[in-house]
Amino acid sequence: MDHRSGNTRWPAWLRPAPGSSAAAMRAAGHSPWSYAWNLLWSFWVFLGPFFQPVEAGFWWSLALGYPLFLLIFLLSWVRPVAEVGGYVGALVVLTALSMPWNPAGWTYAVFACAMVPYQGSWLASATKMAVIQGLLVLEGIFLHWPWYAFLILVGVCTSTGAGALAGRINWDKNTRLRLSHEQIRQLAATAERERIGRDLHDLLGHTLSLITMKLELSRRLLDRDQAAARRELAEAEEVARHALAEVRAAVTGIRAAGIAAELASAALLLQTSGVQLDQHLQVANLPESIECTLALVLREASTNIARHARATLARVSLTRTGDSVRLCIEDNGHGGIRAAGNGLSGMRERVQALGGRLELDSPPGGGTRLEIDVPLAAPAIVRDVDMPRAGTLASARVRHAT
Repeated sequence: MDHRSGNTRWPAWLRPAPGSSAAAMRAAGHSPWSYAWNLLWSFWVFLGPFFQPVEAGFWWSLALGYPLFLLIFLLSWVRPVAEVGGYVGALVVLTALSMPWNPAGWTYAVFACAMVPYQGSWLASATKMAVIQGLLVLEGIFLHWPWYAFLILVGVCTSTGAGALAGRINWDKNTRLRLSHEQIRQLAATAERERIGRDLHDLLGHTLSLITMKLELSRRLLDRDQAAARRELAEAEEVARHALAEVRAAVTGIRAAGIAAELASAALLLQTSGVQLDQHLQVANLPESIECTLALVLREASTNIARHARATLARVSLTRTGDSVRLCIEDNGHGGIRAAGNGLSGMRERVQALGGRLELDSPPGGGTRLEIDVPLAAPAIVRDVDMPRAGTLASARVRHAT
């Protein structure tokens, strides 16, 4: 809601468009406004009077050129990446027009080199930067600049452009990894649904057919041989109980795979963000409520580490301590988490609903440690109470089928 209300203050052509750098940063969980810090380097264009006398043309070039530079800079950020090449060309033209009146106008070219888009070939991007610098050097020769000015121009433009290009290449690689991560999660979810469907079909298909046959036989025998009808009903009841036990065992297997699958997904997500994950799990076959809650907490915590922690190492451990299970998630990021956001509040509510507790330790600069303790006894009681309901529901379905 905040983003939508903020966007209404700007014209449509200044709002982050799909496919723009600002939209990509927002989708990755970063603030697009952080990019504005780069504008601090543009203040070099104002320093001419501190080093040499200037003429009226200097002030006119600033009054006309700098607002135009700010507009081009903003458009390159909020417009689709496919249009950025045109804004780079516009900055080169602005640089060429500013240099005769303001020698520090070559600062615009530094931004032009930094904005050169990456389209799958670092050589093509580097060639465009070299062309930009070559044109500026030719103009500098025409303006009779001293030789050391060319060294400064080429050195700053090359280092800034190379750094920005390396960042774009890394961003592109991480984006592809994130897409692969989402595809893997979708494929894993599809495969899990198919596996559950096959298991339930194998478990229940033959069993329900057998129960139906026995119930039909007992109904036919009810008037002729009540003893045989009772035997058939007893056997049907025994088959139903056996089927119920098999279903419970299958569901236990599904539950046991939940947190393991979530941990594998978290490892892949953190890897795409340059975070190494150290994992240590000692508990298996958890009750369903605990399994689901801890998996959701792990998902939320790993997402926060990947997006906000600026960490290089994360640790996840799941251990049993007496009659409770403990999940510990920690990282070596910048820490400093004070207020509980929606994600952390949701974690705490889920844990407290199971009678557990959640503790957060996040000193500034000291990383973040999240510790969750959940008792095993309370979920077991809930499970035992629910079992008759499951049996009653199964019996009701059998009666409906007959």
